[in-house]
Amino acid sequence: MKIVATDAFTLNGGDLSWEKISALGELVLYDRTAPEMIIERCIDADIVLTNKVAFKKETLEHLPRLKFIAVLATGYNVIDVDAAGERGVIVANVPGYGSASVAQHVFALLLELTNHVGRNSGSTAKGDWQHAADWCYSLAPIQELDGKTFGVVGFGNIGQRAARIAATLGMKIIYHNRTEKNAAIGAPVSLETVFSESNVISLHCSTSADNIGFVNRQLLATMKPDAYLINTARGQLINEQDLADALNNQVIAGAALDVLSAEPPSATNPLLRAANCIITPHNAWMSKEARERIMEMTAANIAGFLSGNLINVVGGTAVKRSTLNV
Repeated sequence: MKIVATDAFTLNGGDLSWEKISALGELVLYDRTAPEMIIERCIDADIVLTNKVAFKKETLEHLPRLKFIAVLATGYNVIDVDAAGERGVIVANVPGYGSASVAQHVFALLLELTNHVGRNSGSTAKGDWQHAADWCYSLAPIQELDGKTFGVVGFGNIGQRAARIAATLGMKIIYHNRTEKNAAIGAPVSLETVFSESNVISLHCSTSADNIGFVNRQLLATMKPDAYLINTARGQLINEQDLADALNNQVIAGAALDVLSAEPPSATNPLLRAANCIITPHNAWMSKEARERIMEMTAANIAGFLSGNLINVVGGTAVKRSTLNV
């Protein structure tokens, strides 16, 4: 059984072990795979591991031995699951691996917006404190979160986890979710209410055909002028030019983003130069602990496939979705 990993480096740059997966078959690792190299590298693969390398219909048609695709992430939009199903290829993902890591990153971003730790530390390192007129200073006003409203769009595992952290800081929780949630925290409200009443808005929804760019000029205009927007979900949720305009025109106070519509971004992305916009390079998912869980869950997914006890399946004609842990 040959297992090919197409983009292994982001999951394991050398600090983890592939042992549990390599025990299940002949494992071939590629740090990165360009689109034109996929067929050549995977032509004799029975199992493929992929994170961001896309397997479209025209690619799958040239991989006759392929039986199982293990997505090294929760999102699986890089796979044409319908085409995979037509060819009897099972697709599985790794749900829930990064909830703690992503929620933690939300507050790393938020606290930089409110407490400016990185900016002030950088100023100190440059020698500014040595020459300050007073014994203390901050490059920007420091704000308390206690008593402020934390609004969440998408109240799944990560959204609820972020909400619980916010609550421990004394924040009021409101949220909007497409489907009804029986959550022990927060109050369900409309999307419009989340944007108009929140001091901090955190996005935690997946992308779909009808929410691409939903955070646009009109919705941003309803936010409080001192409010912050945080996105650790998907960059495509935001109309990036509209957000850049809102920041540059002080419609809102700031934004902190871990995801952009294209990654790596183009040099022309307007958010790279927007006022009070913090951007991290898709870091939220990649704590060592979260990546270890991806390894373990992927090994379990492959072992389940080999034994016929499928888990975490999101596509494939050989299974009934209703019977699976999805």
